Amino acid sequence: MNKTSVEHNCAEVIAEVKPLMPDEEILLDLADVFKVFGDTTRIRILFCLFEHEMCVCDIAELLDYSQSAISHQLRVLKNAKLVTSRREGKSILYSLSDDHVRTIIGQGMEHVME
Repeated sequence: MNKTSVEHNCAEVIAEVKPLMPDEEILLDLADVFKVFGDTTRIRILFCLFEHEMCVCDIAELLDYSQSAISHQLRVLKNAKLVTSRREGKSILYSLSDDHVRTIIGQGMEHVME
């Protein structure tokens, strides 16, 4: 070891990091959110909603899936609070819940494209 390096002290590191760790329940919730991103159909739906709010039939046609398959995936995304919906006449329009979703996907794309 050279004279400029500092010896690693495990006890000090653990004492510093331990109080910063989130509660287990929060970590489980976070893991569940990332699981939702683990499906390419859901990622494709989120990319559609980046551009415009859409109804199920629009998304189904754009992605060449059945409306029931898209509805199922939208329900998963909505339960994870990644998309929101509003009624307009007989249609239900879906959109991204907030800019956090756009940021998460954007950061993931930046990482993949490096």
